[in-house]
Amino acid sequence: MTDTTPDPGGFRLDRRTALATTAVAATALVVVGCGSTSDKPASAAPRAEPGGPDPMPAKKLDTLANTSDVPVGGGLITGGTVITQPSAGSFQGFSATCTHLGCQVNSVSGGLIRCPCHGSTFNLDGSVAGGPAPRALDPRAIRVDGDQIVTA
Repeated sequence: MTDTTPDPGGFRLDRRTALATTAVAATALVVVGCGSTSDKPASAAPRAEPGGPDPMPAKKLDTLANTSDVPVGGGLITGGTVITQPSAGSFQGFSATCTHLGCQVNSVSGGLIRCPCHGSTFNLDGSVAGGPAPRALDPRAIRVDGDQIVTA
């Protein structure tokens, strides 16, 4: 015996059609949402009004450490950054994430940056000194600003 009951309204929506319709609708919303309501061209930069605030303030520099905190021939770890001073006045920055399995290095001693997880060690220039780490620590842009070391 077969079912001869008609579909209500005579309309069927299968899964594939429903997904395709949803994708088209979502794409349309993104395209409409990206439109600009401004009369200014997208390339027009904001301008300061005379006597008004600067519309594009300078990038805030994050202070990482004082230069006096970083020993010559050593370094320190602050947040996610390792700062070393291999020779007097020469500062270098690196990610504190070990390139072996992503652990955080936890000390700088004896001229080496040390990872506690699997024994990787790095030289003060970030290069691999020993252990399973496959490559050097990733560099971090830093610079000296007066007596402070800041993000660059």
